[in-house]
Amino acid sequence: MASGSHRVQSDFIYFRKGGFYGLACFANMPVESELERGARMKSVGILSPSYTLLYRYMHFLENQVRHQLEIPGHYTPLEAFYEDKKGVAPTGVGPRNCQPTVHWLPTVHKHLYPEMKITHPAGCMSQFIKFFGEQIFVLWKFALLRKRILIFSPPPVGVVCYRVYCCCCLANVNISGVGVTAPESKPFFYVNVADIQSLDGEGSYVACTTEKIFEQKQNLYDVYVDNQNVKTHREYLQPLLRVNSADKEKYRRLNDQRQLLMYTQEVDGDCTSCEEDLFILFFMELNHRIFQTLLEVAASQDKTLTAEHARSMGLDPQGDRTFLMNLLEVYGFDLMLVIDNPCCA
Repeated sequence: MASGSHRVQSDFIYFRKGGFYGLACFANMPVESELERGARMKSVGILSPSYTLLYRYMHFLENQVRHQLEIPGHYTPLEAFYEDKKGVAPTGVGPRNCQPTVHWLPTVHKHLYPEMKITHPAGCMSQFIKFFGEQIFVLWKFALLRKRILIFSPPPVGVVCYRVYCCCCLANVNISGVGVTAPESKPFFYVNVADIQSLDGEGSYVACTTEKIFEQKQNLYDVYVDNQNVKTHREYLQPLLRVNSADKEKYRRLNDQRQLLMYTQEVDGDCTSCEEDLFILFFMELNHRIFQTLLEVAASQDKTLTAEHARSMGLDPQGDRTFLMNLLEVYGFDLMLVIDNPCCA
């Protein structure tokens, strides 16, 4: 149960427990009982080594939590489900060495991205892009730099868990050899005060919370997102908060592609592509172009990254200077960044 869930009638929550991922469905029902203080609240969840297929059990969990509200303590269907689906954790599996299995889906464009079916009727990536607008490219930069990103929101928290997933999708990099030195970006989904110790040891993650006290614990995060307000207390990262001309151009191009897709679907009846594919592929291709350019410059004789290189990557040579310098450091590129004045990175 997420903190503050007593204020909503129903919700769902993705979370992480040790080396496993979980999905829980919550429901709240008024009752005439002084012992239960006028409300009965239940949550039913499952754990798995992977978060990518948990959505398949959403309907079952929703039914079971309603069942628990109406007939508390009747666990027969849950016991049968457990016996049918139960797995055995490998010996020695713990929070640090259990790696989630990721299932990959090929798309019509032959790109790959992790599967996580979305139950939101409009699609979570579409809602995510519309919610943040041009600031989506601010989040993209922080995600690509593998920063610790914490998203605050009051309940319901289900849609915010989807924002965690979408934020991780922004930073997909599918080029061999890239990211070896960068910390792994992990979706922690919902966290509360009980997770403080585990978060304290993480170099990179994306998570959400309903507990406002996290805002005061600045040692636990690099970037704090409250509603549509993205901020950082790290002085060296603050230039990344400004939306520059290249960001606006990318956002315009993204919207143009979306409009073209909608037109194609309406006129030609083409249903082979969807908005979710379009948005995810847009960022994958953007990331691919950036890292392909960096690899080419790294293989060149002078190893100098110029303003022209920055523009070819879809970046603003001036506005994205700090971003580029951090990118070179995080991913271990030994290049000279020359835009105005020579600057070693």
